[in-house]
Amino acid sequence: MRTVYLGTSEFAATVLERLEASPHAPELVVSRPDARRGRGRLPGPPPVAEAARALGVELYQPERVGDEEAQARIAAVEPDAVVICAYGALIREPLLSSYPMFNVHPSLLPRWRGAAPIERAIEAGDKWTGVCIMRPTAELDAGPVCLLEAERIRPDDDYRSLSARLAHRAGELLVRALDERPDFVPQPEEGVTLASKVEPVERELTADRTAGELERRVRALSHLGTYVSAPAGERLGVSASRLGSGAPPAVTVPGALAVHDGRLLFGAADGPLELVKVRPPGGRTMDAAAYLRGHGTEIARVAA
Repeated sequence: MRTVYLGTSEFAATVLERLEASPHAPELVVSRPDARRGRGRLPGPPPVAEAARALGVELYQPERVGDEEAQARIAAVEPDAVVICAYGALIREPLLSSYPMFNVHPSLLPRWRGAAPIERAIEAGDKWTGVCIMRPTAELDAGPVCLLEAERIRPDDDYRSLSARLAHRAGELLVRALDERPDFVPQPEEGVTLASKVEPVERELTADRTAGELERRVRALSHLGTYVSAPAGERLGVSASRLGSGAPPAVTVPGALAVHDGRLLFGAADGPLELVKVRPPGGRTMDAAAYLRGHGTEIARVAA
């Protein structure tokens, strides 16, 4: 089957690698333009563009995939199907109806339609998520589904670990869908939830959330990074945390840092959250104990 692949993210790059190794290897990969990324904000290609070049597949990076030029480039391939995975922009008419389309979505639809299904599943404390192969429609992630598989969310899963497992599962499920061409079945009308895009403000751990909610947020946003406000108004990055078991709630003031029995604690709405790995401004990620050797006295003085 001749295919064209639309994708952008690291997740989509993993799926592309599996598709390339199948009988449905894409004739053309369409990805988003290069952009500034990472802490240094240096310009660079998206992961799918890097993967396409490494695989030796023709790559096209239009500003808008709906433009006439982009549609003509896709039409020139004469694809039997167009595959979409985490492309990062809505696919609209007339492209939407021009070819059989297979969209990879990392959730058990209709739960978590939208831009951040993996993050929202972890943050909500879901026990299960999964992957669907669905047909895109004008309504976001509301199209019929032809295949799905469930994946358990482990208690210690963060975005990276869960996303990696889902991406490998998604690649296998996509190839199966292209091999077997199963019927598409409409999604249930009940159980719809929306996985809204993660906003920058959500990266801050704040005292209006419980310790359990904050611990899940740290794991859900591990690829973006979360932080708390440290003394002197600095942002202290948090890459691992756990519930502050054994520490009395009175030790911490909501929204403030404290030290108890050699542990770094943050005051949540219902008690302490222990910060296990942190990153001071301009520094490297380290165990909280190492951070406290240089800042413990300062935190204790502020808490007092």
